Amino acid sequence: MSRQVLAAEALAAAALLVAVAGCGSRLPESDFGGRSTAPASPGAPVRVGVITSATSPVGGSAFTGPRDGAKAYFTRLNARGGIDGRKVEVRTCDDGGSGVGNNECVHKLVDEQRVVALVATSSLDYAGASRVSGAGVPDIGGQPIGAAYDTYPHLYGIYGSLAPRNGKPGWGGTLSGGTEIYRYFKREQGARTAAVVSYNQAASAAYARLVTRGLKAEGYKVVTEQVDFALPNFRAAAADLKEQGADLVFDAMDTHGNAQLCEAMDDVGAEVTAKVTNVQNWTSSVADDYKDAPHCRNALWATGASRNYEDTGHPAVREFRAAMKGYKALSQWQLEGWAAAMWFTDAAKSCRGDVTRACVDRFMNRGRPYGARGLLLPVTFEKRAEPPGSRRTCVSVARWKDGEGWVTQGDMNRNCFEVPQLSYQP
Repeated sequence: MSRQVLAAEALAAAALLVAVAGCGSRLPESDFGGRSTAPASPGAPVRVGVITSATSPVGGSAFTGPRDGAKAYFTRLNARGGIDGRKVEVRTCDDGGSGVGNNECVHKLVDEQRVVALVATSSLDYAGASRVSGAGVPDIGGQPIGAAYDTYPHLYGIYGSLAPRNGKPGWGGTLSGGTEIYRYFKREQGARTAAVVSYNQAASAAYARLVTRGLKAEGYKVVTEQVDFALPNFRAAAADLKEQGADLVFDAMDTHGNAQLCEAMDDVGAEVTAKVTNVQNWTSSVADDYKDAPHCRNALWATGASRNYEDTGHPAVREFRAAMKGYKALSQWQLEGWAAAMWFTDAAKSCRGDVTRACVDRFMNRGRPYGARGLLLPVTFEKRAEPPGSRRTCVSVARWKDGEGWVTQGDMNRNCFEVPQLSYQP
C-alpha cells in the first residue's frame, strides 16, 4: 500500500506480536477542558509537548527517534535565539506504550502544562487523540501508528491526509492507500515475483494480506509464506521463496524476525533483488541488527516519504547531521522528528510573537503543501468527501551497502507514479 501504510501498519503489527498494549479506564472528558489558552507573556518560553512510547512492549528505542530529532532541532533553535526571541521549552512524556499512559500524558501536557502544540508524537496507542483534538491543540508531524491522524481535526501527521477527519477514521471507517512502492520496484528494478512473509498471528497475517493485495494490483506473482510465531521455521520459508524465484521479499514481522529470516535466506542461498523494509527500520544499526546475514543485509531496501538522512549533499540534511553528532545511532525517524519541529517553528513564526494554539492551527490549515526545506515529500491536508480512485504519489528509496550505509536511489521528487488507491480497514 502507501508509504504511510507500510510504516504504520508494519510497526503496529510488530508491536502486537510482542504484547498487547495496556488498556483500561480513561480520564474523564472534564479533566481536559476549562483551562485558559491565553498567550504567554512576551518573552516567556514557547512550551511544546512531545509524547513518546519510550518504554513499551516493542522495546526501549523503537519509538524514540522522532522525539530525539525534535529535541535536537529545538536545542539548535534556542541556541540561535528561539522564536522571535522566545526560547522553546520542550516537555516530554513517556506513555509506556499503553492507552492509559497516553491519556495521562495528554492530561499532563495539554491540560496541566498547557502546551501550545504537540510535536513529533510517536505513540503505540494514541488513546488520547480525541482529547487533543477536542482541546484544539495542534499535533504536528506525528507518526501514524494507527488511524488517529486520519480521524481527528487538529492532528497533522508527518505524511498528510486527504480524509475528512470528522471523528471517524478515513471515509466512514475505511482508509485508502496507494501502490507506489510496488510500482517503483516493478518499473525501476524489473521485479515480477514477490514473497510476503508473516507469522501465524492475527495482526501479522492481516498486514500480510494488505501487502499481498497491493502487489497483486500491480500485477505481481505473489508467494505467501507463514511461519509459526512461537517456533518459526524461517529456513523452510527461505527455501520456498528461493524455489519460487522471488525478486522481492516483504514481511509483516518484527526486527528480530526479519534478522532471522535474513540469516535463513543466506543459509539457503536465496538471492533477491530487494528485501524491502519500511522507514521505521531505516537506521544506522543495520550492520549490527543483521550482522549474521551479510548477503541479505546488502539486499535491504527502505522506502518512505522523507529525504535519506545519509544525503549529505543536501544542506538541510547537513544541518540535521551536524546537530545529531552526539547520538550514537542515526535514523530516518530522527530526521522526520527534526522536520516536525521545523514545521511547528514555521507555524509559530507566522504568529509574530503571539504564539497560540489557534494561530499555529491556522498555519497548518492554510492549504499549502509543506516540504521542510526539502526534507519531506510535499505534505498536504485536504478534506475530500470521497477517497481518490487514483493519485500521483512519490516515494523516497534507499539501499543499504556495507561501507556506505543507506544509498539514495533516485530523486524522491521524481520517483513518482499515478497509482490506484485501494481501500482497507484500519
